[in-house]
Amino acid sequence: MQKGYFDSNTYHTPQKETLSILEKILLDNRIYFTLKYASMVLRTRKEAIRKVYDTKAWTDSSFEILRFVEKTGGIFHITGMENITQSPGSVLFISNHMSTLETMILPSIIGPHRELTFVVKESLVKHPLFGDVMRSRNPIVVRRIDPRKDLEAVMDGGVDLLSKGISIVIFPQSTRSVEFKPEEFNSLGVKLAKKAGAEVVPIALKTDFWGNGKLIKELGPLDHNKQIYIKFGEPMKIMGNGKEENQRIIDFIKSSLEEWNSGPPTP
Repeated sequence: MQKGYFDSNTYHTPQKETLSILEKILLDNRIYFTLKYASMVLRTRKEAIRKVYDTKAWTDSSFEILRFVEKTGGIFHITGMENITQSPGSVLFISNHMSTLETMILPSIIGPHRELTFVVKESLVKHPLFGDVMRSRNPIVVRRIDPRKDLEAVMDGGVDLLSKGISIVIFPQSTRSVEFKPEEFNSLGVKLAKKAGAEVVPIALKTDFWGNGKLIKELGPLDHNKQIYIKFGEPMKIMGNGKEENQRIIDFIKSSLEEWNSGPPTP
């Protein structure tokens, strides 16, 4: 695997004491952010169409977006990265889902250490901007129409990928939501992990810095009053029917969100 982008298992965005006039202008300029981000997406789309968008290109572009988000005022707090590589085999990363940001950023954190893909909605692989890139990553696709068929797609495709050493990120919530509702956090992830004999690494995240757009969800506004948090929990094996482990994941996410909502950490 490639070398990671971070020097330690914890990362906090360094805060600048002073900003240049240009930086101050661009910081709150949504048009600049949208155009720059769109140019990155179009570039990676061309690479995907040319069949040269491999794992290294994916993680590099993901890290480029992370740095760009920082330049436009985003402050990251990433912790628990040592848990990404604790398990000897491929793992299932189970996370809450708030915004576009985690889909863009997680590859740069996990990808250098594990071959990776996502469980995604069909609309994403058919998206005119993101579809080619997402399809190049061989994701598991669900349609959100027939729960039974989605279950079969995740179980069959997931077991196959995990057996080949490819780890998977799954968001059990039906859609992105700023508010975490445990009743909407299904047990599909732990069921797959149980069937595949894979360990689970929970992820708690708070990424409402990047909002959802009204016309295009992926091009929403930025809220500079909010900081970005991503936390990886300890790996866990699924015992029994997985109900207890799913509750542990929910509790991990809830407690992390409660901690973050109380104020930013001291780096």
